[in-house]
Amino acid sequence: MPNPFFHFKQFTVYHDRCAMKVGTDGVLLGAWTDISDAKTALDIGTGTGLISLMIAQRNSNITIDAIDIEIDAIAQAKDNIKNSPFATQIKCTQCSVQEFAEKYEKKYDIIVSNPPFFAESLKSPDNQRSLARHDDTLSINDLLKASAKLLNNNGKLSLIYPYEYKRAILDIAKLNNLFINKATNVYPTSSSQPKRILLEISKNQTSIQENSLTIEESRHIYSDEFTELVKDFYLKL
Repeated sequence: MPNPFFHFKQFTVYHDRCAMKVGTDGVLLGAWTDISDAKTALDIGTGTGLISLMIAQRNSNITIDAIDIEIDAIAQAKDNIKNSPFATQIKCTQCSVQEFAEKYEKKYDIIVSNPPFFAESLKSPDNQRSLARHDDTLSINDLLKASAKLLNNNGKLSLIYPYEYKRAILDIAKLNNLFINKATNVYPTSSSQPKRILLEISKNQTSIQENSLTIEESRHIYSDEFTELVKDFYLKL
């Protein structure tokens, strides 16, 4: 059986009670998100609490609200956070983002989300409409609509998605008066096609800063750029 936990340099994440296990997507998002000068953050669909813990490690001045609709996920996130050095920075709440956006008036400098059902449930959408109408718990339109309400004027939303949804997300973002400012195309290996895309979205329209990131140069050999990004977290880097 796989280990029910994953050790990082400054904390341990148990994931035996969560549908979404610790994986490269979450680590990428937690390390890539720009949190410079941020004081407040919202982690939507926190799962194990991994991304919240990574952000807290990177910025000791930030306070984080971590929400998830699943009761087991929130229970596990609370345990992981309680047993970490960052317990005072993170508050967990069982809540959907739609409910959270209606209930609270708080504005955030940073919002992050790595929702597991997007990658698994959106099997083969052909266009923006099928993505926007997908409503298995949370559609991308609902996520962006809630984020537009919860972000402060200069706040940033960071997401990781399957690469093929880039154009659809850009179009749906515009419908919510949000704009992609930064995009990183993620390649599993130097010889593969991009599999994921990291996106930074805000209320401010600028030219898109786009670059690429390769995870492995060859089997089990991380690229220098990936190593630099995650070296503060992975034990063997």
